[in-house]
Amino acid sequence: MENTVELKALAKINLGLDVLGKRDNGYHDVRMVMQTIYLYDNVTLTKTKAAGIQVETNLPYLPIDQNNIAYKAAKLLIDEFDIQEGVHIKLDKRIPVAAGMAGGSSNAAAVLVGMNRLFDLGLKQKDLMERGVSLGADVPYCVMRGTALAEGIGEKLSPLDPMPKCYILVAKPGISVSTKMVYEALDAKEIVEHPDIDGVLMGLKQQDVRQVAAAMGNVLESVTIEKYPVIETIKDAMKEAGALNAMMSGSGPTVFGIFEDRKVAKAAQQKLRQMSCVKQAYLANVHNTRR
Repeated sequence: MENTVELKALAKINLGLDVLGKRDNGYHDVRMVMQTIYLYDNVTLTKTKAAGIQVETNLPYLPIDQNNIAYKAAKLLIDEFDIQEGVHIKLDKRIPVAAGMAGGSSNAAAVLVGMNRLFDLGLKQKDLMERGVSLGADVPYCVMRGTALAEGIGEKLSPLDPMPKCYILVAKPGISVSTKMVYEALDAKEIVEHPDIDGVLMGLKQQDVRQVAAAMGNVLESVTIEKYPVIETIKDAMKEAGALNAMMSGSGPTVFGIFEDRKVAKAAQQKLRQMSCVKQAYLANVHNTRR
């Protein structure tokens, strides 16, 4: 049996994000097209003889106790399977934090996968996904990865045709956005325009990256951009630099652009890095492999 497991926790973007309504429990019914990209945190799990969970991270402002979702993921399985040994979790963070890219959810998914392997729990992917939903709506998807339609609160997942080859430029302004705040602000207003999720699905089916890009839409933009206009500034800059389209991912504030040509994407990355409002700018491939 292994004593250490190293995993890549991949970031996600939303090619389409629609909110259909709110449930009595506070969760929202959504219809989203999710896509993994090759931008990742390194997650290393090591068995310890002494019981308990230790979390170590390269970002000093992140919690390392039960307030960290990776800690919660380990505790979930330790409690359920009465694991007597402990685990040390090292999070080497590269995905922008509080950015609408599911960094935390992806860390939790990696911990579930790693604990299953480390302690030989014999859980199948479906079992891990079912447990993941209690940690967060994006966790089951982060266990699965690839291109998927997410419905319900995000836990009902249908695999889709893979995203055609393209390059994703990710840019984050120097702000963090509370998902809770965004959804509360959305609840307070009437949704007039819903994104064309079916158009995105059709583009994927036809393997037409231009059609996917043209149909992209995120209903949360109306809320987040109103509060943080810098998001619109970054979107415009990406389009001017040659992106087929650009959009906010999740509840923001990260913006991503879709490029057909790597040279054009690379030049756009350089341009964005020179903008004072951009704190981080990464270029990534789409990642279509499921776990």
